[in-house]
Amino acid sequence: MEKKNKAVVTVVGNDTIGIIARVSAALAQHEANILDISQTVLSGMFNMMMIVDVSLSDFDALSADLSALGGELGLQIRIQRSEIFDAMHRI
Repeated sequence: MEKKNKAVVTVVGNDTIGIIARVSAALAQHEANILDISQTVLSGMFNMMMIVDVSLSDFDALSADLSALGGELGLQIRIQRSEIFDAMHRI
């Protein structure tokens, strides 16, 4: 079985209709597969974290498109390779 190339996508901003749909569509356009997703809305603030398989994706192009989508939607959308995310959040 081929090892998955995982990345972490974070989305933060004011809640509005269609955030999950738009982010998911952008990921699908880049052949990224959502492995896990968690989202909450607290006092109108939307927070989402996704674990995605980017094995078939051009990571830099995906990152640029997610950043542009964030600008369009007024959200902060970031993607990091899982190794970097894990290293930054390790206790």
